[in-house]
Amino acid sequence: MLNRELLKKVKRIELSTRHLVNEVFGGEYHSVFKGRGMEFAEVREYTPGDEIRTIDWNVSARAGTPYVKLFEEERELTVMVLVDASASGAFGTKGQMKRNLAAELSAVLAFSAVKNNDKVGLIIFTDRVEKFIPPRKGRSHVLRVIREVLDHEPKYQGTNIQAAMEFMNRVIRKRSVIFMISDFLDEGYEKSLKQSSSRHDMLSFHLHDPWELELPDLGLIQMHDSETGDTSLINTGNAAVRKTFNANSKQRFEQLQSFFKSNRLDYLPIRTDQPYVDSLIQFFRKRALRIR
Repeated sequence: MLNRELLKKVKRIELSTRHLVNEVFGGEYHSVFKGRGMEFAEVREYTPGDEIRTIDWNVSARAGTPYVKLFEEERELTVMVLVDASASGAFGTKGQMKRNLAAELSAVLAFSAVKNNDKVGLIIFTDRVEKFIPPRKGRSHVLRVIREVLDHEPKYQGTNIQAAMEFMNRVIRKRSVIFMISDFLDEGYEKSLKQSSSRHDMLSFHLHDPWELELPDLGLIQMHDSETGDTSLINTGNAAVRKTFNANSKQRFEQLQSFFKSNRLDYLPIRTDQPYVDSLIQFFRKRALRIR
């Protein structure tokens, strides 16, 4: 049974994302993702200029006059949302925690997919796959997906993107749209990500907090790595300490961006302290222009 507080959270997130999905993002989603191919729609009488290869000879023979087949894009897609639920998601300093942002972004993508009559599935992972919901259609199914993201209590702390990719490729055989939502605090996943991107239409959303890139002056603080459990004291009042931390963080961030760019993989960084709507729409519009 779902508790009342969880139902309130689901309703709140549905209401907060409805405008974005219906008025702003729905059309962008449709233009970005093409269907699996062309399917037969109907026949009509041949007119000069029609492609001869589209003539339906069976119908033409019965009617005694040439008819051609008309096709339309097969729109139905399978969409998989992969959500990183590792312990580092429980971090946020100015806007919201990465975990909450992941739930909201999942809702926007899932509702946009179901609005276009696509199937939606979910994989929640840490250093192993913890939850798998096979793709299905319908609003009630999408609400279940959102409930699972909001209510999931991870059993493990670490991150293993490679394991999530390998599992996804085993259970989702046909080409699908894959949304990866993670802070990418992991190593050794690059090869599996590239392989998955060659099999599927994959987009990665990198969630990060401003303090992960630039450490503020807070004096002596205790830093805790939620994934490894390691704890250490750091004097953030020391300018040299902050400079080293910020330089290392910037280097990791730039390396991640370079990996996606050099391999031509779709990637969008999203900060916890900034509105993401405009950047998300621009990201999809640029992608739509590129694939036309």
